[in-house]
Amino acid sequence: MEEKLSILAIIFIVILVATLLLKFTRMKQPNKDFSNIHSRVKAWWGGMYVVFCFATLFTPIVSLLAVMILCFYSLKEYFSMMKTRKSDRRLFLWSYLMIPLQFYWIYIGWYGMFIVFIPVYVFLFLPLPRIIGKGTIGFLRSVSFVQWGLMLMVFGLSHLAFYQIATPEFGSNLVLFLIVLTQTGDVVQYLISLYIGKKKLIPSANPNITLEGFVGALIVTTLASYLLYEYLTPFDLIFGIFSGVIISVAGFVGILSISVLKRDLLIGNTAKQKQLQGRYLSRIDSLTYTSPVFFHIIRYFFDFM
Repeated sequence: MEEKLSILAIIFIVILVATLLLKFTRMKQPNKDFSNIHSRVKAWWGGMYVVFCFATLFTPIVSLLAVMILCFYSLKEYFSMMKTRKSDRRLFLWSYLMIPLQFYWIYIGWYGMFIVFIPVYVFLFLPLPRIIGKGTIGFLRSVSFVQWGLMLMVFGLSHLAFYQIATPEFGSNLVLFLIVLTQTGDVVQYLISLYIGKKKLIPSANPNITLEGFVGALIVTTLASYLLYEYLTPFDLIFGIFSGVIISVAGFVGILSISVLKRDLLIGNTAKQKQLQGRYLSRIDSLTYTSPVFFHIIRYFFDFM
């Protein structure tokens, strides 16, 4: 507990220092685009820090409820990007009802149902309300959109709550370890791309990500993993270092995937893009990938999961 409190206190100080540095830097360099960093800091002050404190400091039940709330608001924000018809609203309602069910499987520790519920059963049966209600017009787009949202915002993020159920001894520390490395990689990648980045990796998906940013984030995240693994994880040196590589690469893919989804859904809707800037979806994009990937790799290699 003392280690977790110390690290959370350090994170709080880092957020405070980042806020002051950002304000000072924006005054000195008004021509630079700091919107990504500004929205990230704003989101952390706006509640993400509180959510993750609940998810790491308290009992698994409190952690489960905190992550469930995060999933709900992330999914709600995701749905707000879609040009909806009346026929889609029934799908949205059923999707929201899937959230407490998914977390019930976590609560009772039923890993088998947790891992197949959304990818298999929801995937197969969720289209039924849409089929029964309004036929075929726009069926594929609306159903696939909803299923993508459930996979990323609910299935992916819900793994954050399962860490403490799977391993009560190490779970909360692993969540904290994962979050710190994921956010470190995101910020470093953006800053390096902003200041020294030259070669854009996939401009059609995200024009802000450069090769230099990706490599720099990989190195810094791996270094951070090396410095933290001994205090927050039961890993050995090799896997402690390898964890940084896993989280950095998975987070990079998560950012790209969410960026493509947002660009596809918000083409021509500048007002909506500005409205959603800095909201939860932009801040948990990498976590939708790092949470499940890191979880299942640990589960495969270690008996304590």
